[in-house]
Amino acid sequence: MSIEFFFRLIGMVVLAIGGGWFGVYFSALSGEPAYPRAIAFGMVGAIAGLVLTPYLTTRPMRAIRKTLTQVSTQTLVAGTVGLVISLVVSALLAFPLSLLPAPFGQVLPVIVALAMCYLGVTIFVYRQNDVANVWSNISFRGGDGGSADPDVNRTILMDTSVIIDGRVADIAKTGFLPGELLIPRFVLNELQYIADSGDNLRRQRGRRGLEVLAQLQKDSSIAVRISDIDVEGTNAVDDKLVILARQMRAPVLTNDYNLNRVAEIQGVTILNINELANAVKAVYLPGETLAVRIIQEGREHGQGIGYLDDGTMVVVQDGDEFIGKEVSTMVTKVLQTAAGRMIFSKPEDMA
Repeated sequence: MSIEFFFRLIGMVVLAIGGGWFGVYFSALSGEPAYPRAIAFGMVGAIAGLVLTPYLTTRPMRAIRKTLTQVSTQTLVAGTVGLVISLVVSALLAFPLSLLPAPFGQVLPVIVALAMCYLGVTIFVYRQNDVANVWSNISFRGGDGGSADPDVNRTILMDTSVIIDGRVADIAKTGFLPGELLIPRFVLNELQYIADSGDNLRRQRGRRGLEVLAQLQKDSSIAVRISDIDVEGTNAVDDKLVILARQMRAPVLTNDYNLNRVAEIQGVTILNINELANAVKAVYLPGETLAVRIIQEGREHGQGIGYLDDGTMVVVQDGDEFIGKEVSTMVTKVLQTAAGRMIFSKPEDMA
């Protein structure tokens, strides 16, 4: 028996008794027989209790619980602090207001308390980031006297693709990702769904993501948290991440090109690992020499293709005759694309 059905039964009994009592009372006032009206009002009360009880008990609680799952911890803390401060201020104002002549002395304390609670919660939730920064500054100054770094308490949302990629574990160890890495439950569910896929390649990718996540959790130097926070109204994981990032004012860590573009359009900060990888690659200028092993033919006639240790593609002019060999080449052009960096060169002895 569900809890909602249990409350329906309780509501039916309570309102049936109340309806019967009201029927008897109404009959006594009108001087008519009590039995028919007691039965009629009791049946109406029973039906009303059976239908209306969930709307007064379980369903409001479910709505409140669903709303709380969509609100970040920082927002909840900010709202609670604002409510407490508002109640304290309202209590201080209640005594002088109660000394006013009636009816102001009875009405104004209640009105001021409600208005202060609303303003306090609204202001603290709206300025929650500023409040968090001020608190962190006070904590740092009162602690070791060091300068406060707002990035230390920053929350970074993680996408499924960046967990599967695996490079995030090595980047986090270097300290270039200050703050807490947050994995929403819907991202973890998608990762588990991929790991259980019937396709062998997808299954391997999903299991790799779970291994990377376990590695992140075992490293004590990296703050990782899995949260049950959710977003209603959409089932797409990328859409949920963007909405959640806007609500929490947090950046999203990803290497998904489409998510990157959609999030930027909506004003969400993106930390793209591919862009970071391209930024830290070695810079080669035209005229410099580099050794590359040519492994295959290129698209154009006579071209050879090789790769540097960081994955950069090198297109070697007239390099097809050196396939399987390592040759010294001279850089002729460097092309930066959305997919990465490409280097065009030609064998040094032909330069």
